[in-house]
Amino acid sequence: MMELAVPIIVAIISAATPLLLAASGELVVERAGVLNLGIEGMMLMGAMAGFAVTLLTGSHIAGLAAAAAAGMAMALVFAFLTLTLSANQVASGLALTIFGIGLSALIGSAYVGQPVAALPKLDVAGLSDLPVIGPLLFRHDFLIYFSIAMVPVLWWYLNRTRAGLRLRAVGESAEAAHALGHPVIAIRYGACLFGGLMAGLGGAFLSLSYTPMWAESMTAGRGWIALALVVFAAWRPWRLLVGAYLFGGVGIFQLHAQGAWGLPSELFSMLPYVATILVLTVISAGAARSRTFGAPAALGRPFRPSG
Repeated sequence: MMELAVPIIVAIISAATPLLLAASGELVVERAGVLNLGIEGMMLMGAMAGFAVTLLTGSHIAGLAAAAAAGMAMALVFAFLTLTLSANQVASGLALTIFGIGLSALIGSAYVGQPVAALPKLDVAGLSDLPVIGPLLFRHDFLIYFSIAMVPVLWWYLNRTRAGLRLRAVGESAEAAHALGHPVIAIRYGACLFGGLMAGLGGAFLSLSYTPMWAESMTAGRGWIALALVVFAAWRPWRLLVGAYLFGGVGIFQLHAQGAWGLPSELFSMLPYVATILVLTVISAGAARSRTFGAPAALGRPFRPSG
């Protein structure tokens, strides 16, 4: 039984990692009061840049750095449009996604079909070979451990540091935070850049670890699922971890169910997105809304400093 369960659990961990990375960044962005719908575009640019640089240099470190830089560059464009020019956040985020899909496909067309070495797995002598525990805990790559480690780090940052409390204050009332002397625009710029970095790394995980290759639109809607995860988690890091692994499990289930039952693949491919809709519906309705649905008060509201 465990021989069958372990590979499935490992697959769920891998499927959840890009969601957790991208959603962790978006959680910080939204806690600062900014709604960025461009996660899908940032992830694709990160996936393309990470794969291309790793292929050209042979260095995974350079590839991850390039993925992070690509995501941050996309986020900087969004931040400039919405924070400096006061453009509509929803429209700008959608435009960012469309731009990222097109640009990544254009630049990445030269790399389609080329192989690249996958991110190396952790190999701890005496531990990696242990039955059950070894493959579950000690045979993953850096980004998997990084995604999990970021959950307590974000909780500590948002709840136990002055910078995190200032960021939350900006997300609740930018005007009040500005009146107290906090640099609202600078804080939101920093949050957007962090969100881009995490989305870029989420994309890099797809092209360098999950399926070490580049393919057009390989994120397959994961950016939208990451957005839903932030709402599912009620903007709390620990719930984000649970949600990411829940949605990762749904994705793996549809692959196994498709092979076992022989039904049309399109039917099972719908499952993660159906689950996304159901989760958003449940937590937005009735008593569940009052318990868990607590969006930052200033989310999506533009701010222009007076004077």
